[in-house]
Order: sequence, then structure tokens, then C-alpha cells
Amino acid sequence: MASNPEKTRTNLRPADLAREHGLSAQAVRNYERDGFLPSADRTPTGYRVYTERHARALRTFLALVRAYGHGTAGAIMNAVHDGRTDDALTAVHRGHGGLLRDRETLDAVRGAVEHLTAAAVPGDPVGPLPRTIGDLAHRLGLTPATLRTWEAAGILRPARDPATGYRVFHAADVRDAELAHLLRRGGYRLADIAAVVGQIRTAGGTSALAATLAGWRQRLDDQGLAMLKAAAQLHNYLVP
Repeated sequence: MASNPEKTRTNLRPADLAREHGLSAQAVRNYERDGFLPSADRTPTGYRVYTERHARALRTFLALVRAYGHGTAGAIMNAVHDGRTDDALTAVHRGHGGLLRDRETLDAVRGAVEHLTAAAVPGDPVGPLPRTIGDLAHRLGLTPATLRTWEAAGILRPARDPATGYRVFHAADVRDAELAHLLRRGGYRLADIAAVVGQIRTAGGTSALAATLAGWRQRLDDQGLAMLKAAAQLHNYLVP
């Protein structure tokens, strides 16, 4: 049976590894320096000598970068080369857990946006009329102190009455508070809710955000597929 040339290639230069990925030879040398590739042997004149194992390590690292980001990818490869396989797999599992939480958050946001959109009927007094913190707290069945906590977390950004200095909540503020209330009851942290509300502000409202949810879902799907590819590469590197 003929041997597989990919498993027998030796005496590769940094440029040989770099060419496959459109990198510079210096980038390959830096990845070795940082422990993302195993240490290379040297020729008597000091030149690095890479093998197919280094090529597989580079493919694995770059796949991990696309799936988990540079920091996590580097930590995984460092753990592998230090013999800490458990740490490497823990980082992988943590990444999958984070993606699952993002999917659950997306589902919660989509449900909350649909709820708020359905509840926004013409003539609703929440519309253009400003409300005080007491009015809003009463509407949501919360305390003013809770709303102040949400404001400190960046979830609410009410204006101030120039004459009295009191908080004034307009329609968009009421929308943000209602969305926060829905997500809070779902167990989401204030920091996560603030991020979601910030996305709604950027999108221009719940209706505009609803149009972006498909794109959000696609990005999560793309990341999930990248994680699957990275897991396969990591397996091939660990079990050649």
C-alpha cells in the first residue's frame, strides 16, 4: 500500500506551512514561539525544520481561532502541547456552553420582541406620553429602586426634566423596561440584558430588531459549524 505523503513530509520550512493559509513565514515562527505549534528542530545552521505534525498543528490552531477566538485557541493548543488534555477539552466544552447560552438568549429575545410588538396597539397611553419613575414602576409591578438599579446597569437611560431634575421615561424607555422585565423573569443577568437592550437601541426599535434576528441566528449557526470543524481538526491532531 502506498504511503500517505501528508504523513511523511519532513524538512518543511516556515514558508511551506504559511503558504497553505496565506500567512507570512514570520507568523508561523510566532505561533511556534507562543506554543501554538510544537517546538521545531534546528539545522546545524539554525534554520527551523518543520514536519507534517507542525502542519497539522497549524491547521488545528487556525480552525480553533475561527471557532473560539484567538485567546481560547491559543490556550487550547498550549494545553495540548503541555500534556494537559483535560484543560484543552474543558475549554472546548466551555465554548460550546457559551454558544448554547447565546442561542437561548436569542430565543428569549425573539419571544420578548414578538410579545412587545403584539402588545403595541394604536392609542396605547404608553406611546408619546412621558412617565415618571413611579408611573413606570407601577406599570411593571416593580419598585422604583429596581428601575434605578437597571439604570445603573445601563439598561435604562431616561432623560431628566430640566426644571426638576426628575427622571422622565418616554416610549422607548418604557419599551426597554418591559423587555428587561421579560428577560429578568427568564433569569438573565443585568449585564446580558443591557447588551440586548443596546442592540435594540442600535437597530432603532423592536420592529427593526426583529428584522435582524435571522442574521443573528445565521451567525450562531456559522459559529456552531466552525466549532464542529475545529473539533474534528483537534481530534485528528490528538489522535493522528
